[in-house]
Amino acid sequence: MNTTERRMLEALKRGRDQHGVVAVKAEFEAEGTRPDEFHRLLEIAQRADVKVALKIGGCEAVSDLLATKVYGVDYVIAPMVETAYALTKFIEAKNKTHGSLRERTEFLYNLETETTLRNMDEMLPIAKGGVDGIVFGRVDFTLSRGLPRTAINDRQITDAVLKVAHACAENDLELVVGGSVSVEAIDALREIQAIRLDRFETRKVIFDGSAVNSSTIEDGIANAVEFELAWLTNKRDYYAKIAHEDAARIDMMEARMNKAAAPKLKSVG
Repeated sequence: MNTTERRMLEALKRGRDQHGVVAVKAEFEAEGTRPDEFHRLLEIAQRADVKVALKIGGCEAVSDLLATKVYGVDYVIAPMVETAYALTKFIEAKNKTHGSLRERTEFLYNLETETTLRNMDEMLPIAKGGVDGIVFGRVDFTLSRGLPRTAINDRQITDAVLKVAHACAENDLELVVGGSVSVEAIDALREIQAIRLDRFETRKVIFDGSAVNSSTIEDGIANAVEFELAWLTNKRDYYAKIAHEDAARIDMMEARMNKAAAPKLKSVG
């Protein structure tokens, strides 16, 4: 592990011990996590003794689902599951790829659009028998209503999450809330937690739902930001090193090519 990764590990352990952090998260979907990046995250999570969540590329992304078995992912999230049919396809795909392994892996789907919320009542009976819970993606949900990202903590968005919280409580489904979780979201999260909130997440760090009522939650979110900043810094430095590892040889080959072309250019002149 390099210096930045050690900082990430220390931040993750601190989050686990002091702030209710239970997992880290990656995405094959919008974030486009590459396999080598994911391997680094897995090692750090294992050393910190926290779980790993992965958002796959779609409701029927079979290759991604197979990869979650290889990686030993604890939480699998399917994005943009807007209809009962899409939810059925996700359940069929994960049953095909995981079978009895479901006992050690939880499967959830993203509710992140107005369309999904409208279809929730139709989807709930299917969800009860096939998945473990719902992840409410507040950013995409807010944008799906034609609102700016800054409206994420507005009353209407919190009311929508509360509607889902009640549904999850009544149907024994887990509820995870994500989407720009910052100190500004604490009041909304506490209101949701009073109904049901199993976990909440920043882009990379997942907290137990009860952590929102901790007196140190602001420090916990700051610690998560520190982890994510170190993650991005490490990613930048890693790929920058790869991008420049052949720079000297490229310069040498270009000089050699120019030298070889010089006599031809001279004779043409």
